[in-house]
Amino acid sequence: MTQVKDGDTVKVNYTGKFKEGTVFDSSEGREPLEFQLGKGQLIPGFEKAVIGMKVGESTTVDIPSDQAYGPHREELTQQVPREQFPDDMEFQVGQRFQIGQEEEQPMIVEITDVSDSTVTLDGNHPLAGKDLVFNIELVEIM
Repeated sequence: MTQVKDGDTVKVNYTGKFKEGTVFDSSEGREPLEFQLGKGQLIPGFEKAVIGMKVGESTTVDIPSDQAYGPHREELTQQVPREQFPDDMEFQVGQRFQIGQEEEQPMIVEITDVSDSTVTLDGNHPLAGKDLVFNIELVEIM
């Protein structure tokens, strides 16, 4: 039976959890996730877990943060004076939006704190700094 190798396009069902068991994402109820290995489409630890699998096989893999979304970087968190935002803008903790940066790609940020004078923005991926657990089932090698 054929095993997955680097460069293959595959379909997988998956459930992603935090170490304590809370599910943060799953393909349950959706089409299987399709991706090509070696293209950097998914986190490195997920791709490594799929290499060598056979169709119908399932695995559970612990992925440390450095093989997932990396460490939480403090330099991506900043307090911005409220007057730098439009006057009619309403702020809610957890709200996400895109900001432009000079000579760089736009960045998605999340509001993590709001005070009378500042808004704290976090440009880290929401899963940065977290160790993850994935249940993966290989559905198809294409």
